[in-house]
Amino acid sequence: MPIPQKRHVFYVSDGTGVTAEMLGESLLAQFPDLDYEVVRAPFIDSEEKARELHAQITAVSQASGYRPVVFTTLVKPEVVAVVRQGSALVIDLFGAFIKPLERELGQESTHSVGRFHGIRDPHGYHRRIEAINFALAHDDGIAQDHTLNEADIILIGVSRSGKTPTSLYLAMTYTVKAANYPLIPEDLDRMRLPDALRPHREKLFGLTIAPDRLAQIRSERRPNSHYAELDTCRRETELALELMRREGIPWLDTTTKSIEEIAAVVMLHLEKIRRYAQCM
Repeated sequence: MPIPQKRHVFYVSDGTGVTAEMLGESLLAQFPDLDYEVVRAPFIDSEEKARELHAQITAVSQASGYRPVVFTTLVKPEVVAVVRQGSALVIDLFGAFIKPLERELGQESTHSVGRFHGIRDPHGYHRRIEAINFALAHDDGIAQDHTLNEADIILIGVSRSGKTPTSLYLAMTYTVKAANYPLIPEDLDRMRLPDALRPHREKLFGLTIAPDRLAQIRSERRPNSHYAELDTCRRETELALELMRREGIPWLDTTTKSIEEIAAVVMLHLEKIRRYAQCM
């Protein structure tokens, strides 16, 4: 069967749609040759909205000649039923798991809309906001040294090695207070950690990256600069890695890693730190 030129993928939810898209993208990643266009449909929390979506799905199907793929995390059975009437492959991501869980746990689901992404835990929500603000305030070593005491983890590495996006992802996803601190050429020439970091050695985690990839990233930011030259990138990454090894700092090569993968490894390290602290 020939692969169509393009398919349409709908991410449908009664909330923000983040969960539907995250799971859907994970599944579609197994089909690297698939070309598809994403249609996001959040806040489908009534039959009226579902009927409007049904009409949209039908129109796309008729115009393209292919059934769209619909990933849904809708919880109301009556709303799901309307969406299923369309000419599409509907993958009910919640429905596949709710019934088995109800049987195993011996209780019925609430079938409540927005239970995951709503502010049902005000304290957790405020912790997330606080963590995000902390990451922004401690980006690229800009915060005052004494506030690093509040950090759960401090990411170090050369400029553009992935510290900032990882810090923000840790804050948004795990409510982790992550600071990040750059290893600048002066630190590398001295082969010494910045003085601000030395009292927090146990919280340090290093990120490194392949020199050619680093040069590519830096060239997008500052084209034709010494900062982006391959020789500069090679020297900085080699010295940074040597420094991290000398100081006994755990590190990760981010070259082929997604933000999610980097964060997962950092979280494993953070759990080790926390378990060690509990044993002290």
